[in-house]
Amino acid sequence: MRYYTGKGDEGFSGLLGEGRFAKNDPIIVAVGEVDELNSSVGVALYYARDNVVRPQLREIQNELFIIGASIASLQNGKVAKAKLSDGAVSRLEEAIEDMGRRIPELKKFVIPGGCEAAVHLHLARSVARRAERAVVSAAEKHKLEQNIKSYMNRLSSYLFVAALYLNYTEGIKESHPTY
Repeated sequence: MRYYTGKGDEGFSGLLGEGRFAKNDPIIVAVGEVDELNSSVGVALYYARDNVVRPQLREIQNELFIIGASIASLQNGKVAKAKLSDGAVSRLEEAIEDMGRRIPELKKFVIPGGCEAAVHLHLARSVARRAERAVVSAAEKHKLEQNIKSYMNRLSSYLFVAALYLNYTEGIKESHPTY
């Protein structure tokens, strides 16, 4: 099996759907950003030992793979066959609310840090925001499922609250900026 084709050497990539796109086309950028986000979540999963967060991160990785496949299977301007489940956004919201009830109320901005898993979740959160911007840009030019944008928006909130939650369970106090 070959692990490269050389077909992208001229600056174009094929997707699961039809056609080839410039590597800087918003659709290719979005697929790449979602892929990077999935890898970032994988690093956070490696460090997370919590039995609440670990299975959620595994599910998020699978959902990010579905999102990437959905974006990559764009065909003639139609919505792709790979589809994020209708309950994916509400599951993120429920997880955010559940963890939010377990931690002290946040009244100040937080400097990203804490335990190893939280540090990686904060990094994944910032990657998620970049990936969300890429998805929004792709959606301006190509037809994407609406719930992908909603999911990407909610995911950065989930990653933030999960970082706070893990720090709390580890007994680590959040750092706040001083002005």
